[in-house]
Amino acid sequence: MLAFLGGTGPEGKGLALRLAMAGEAVVIGSRDAGRAQEAADELLGLAPGKAISGAVNGDAAAQSDVVFLTMPYNGMSPTISGVGDALAGKIVVTVIAPMRFERGVGAIAEEVDAGSAAQEAQAAAPDSRVVAAFQNVSAEELLKPDATLDEDVVICGDDADAKARIVELTRLIPNLRPVDGGALYNAKYVEQITPLLVNINRIYRTHSGVRITGV
Repeated sequence: MLAFLGGTGPEGKGLALRLAMAGEAVVIGSRDAGRAQEAADELLGLAPGKAISGAVNGDAAAQSDVVFLTMPYNGMSPTISGVGDALAGKIVVTVIAPMRFERGVGAIAEEVDAGSAAQEAQAAAPDSRVVAAFQNVSAEELLKPDATLDEDVVICGDDADAKARIVELTRLIPNLRPVDGGALYNAKYVEQITPLLVNINRIYRTHSGVRITGV
């Protein structure tokens, strides 16, 4: 089972949809059980018959072996604190790219004391194996079941087995290619690409992605 905490937003729903379409059982997590079920029902409308459910964050995390953190950055620490020991021993995937918007500039990467959202998550959940991935993939494109996602997903983490599991999940989504980004320390560089892509998308009115050449 895959859990998507804060999964009622576009990124969580988009990833949950694509992985459910690939045959994985997914559960949408939220602070509110009603909102979680509404999001699950929305996805079932796009992918009828797939294993998609909704639950409060703690229950979603408890019943899953891989937990995705898909909420905005300012909600990450409260969410981790709120689920308590439910993340212990689990693979935790941060899909979070801390950013803010400034008039006349656009999206700007937020500075994180720990170095990155992923490193902050690892510090907050020391008994989990944190992996950073999917920060640069367009939520809008993920939510279109027929859209082609022709791009790379850079995956960073300190646990080789945890990274390998996320590599496997990435390959379930057609045309997404996993690229090993090395240690969790490198997640900050991947997170900071997202504001750049947001600004490029605004200029070109598109949903751009990342492609690593030569590998």
